[in-house]
Amino acid sequence: MDKIDRKIINLLQKNARASLKELSKECFISSPAIAARINKLERNGIITGYHTSVNMEKINFHVKAFIQVQLEPRQKQEFYPYIQQIPNVIECNCVTGDYSEIMEVVFPSTTDLDNFINTIQQRFGKTSTQIVFSTSVDHRGVKLAPVQDTVSSEKE
Repeated sequence: MDKIDRKIINLLQKNARASLKELSKECFISSPAIAARINKLERNGIITGYHTSVNMEKINFHVKAFIQVQLEPRQKQEFYPYIQQIPNVIECNCVTGDYSEIMEVVFPSTTDLDNFINTIQQRFGKTSTQIVFSTSVDHRGVKLAPVQDTVSSEKE
């Protein structure tokens, strides 16, 4: 990845709907060259998809929470397929510490969240839940620094 690829990634993380023309103007290369670079970034698994950011409260998901689940290693085989089919789970990660999984979830109400937690506890065991009051930093990409052009110079 060179500095142009990094700039394309930064621009697409800000606005995944940016047109090839807009990206071309920002990167000072042609639209076909931008398209070729994006295709290469996708083929190499660097760009894995394009996403829409949605205000969950506006679509009646008023409760966001993080649920930690304590699983035995043997339970993962059942847990992973189960949790992947729950649309309210917007992210789930295997982590270190006292709990082996941490999920980010959204629900219309605390009653719905409580029902989900009860199901998880009955099926898989101990949980710990933190309900989000506010979010100071929304999900965002990582800004990539441009690659520094290396110029070799000899000291005499």
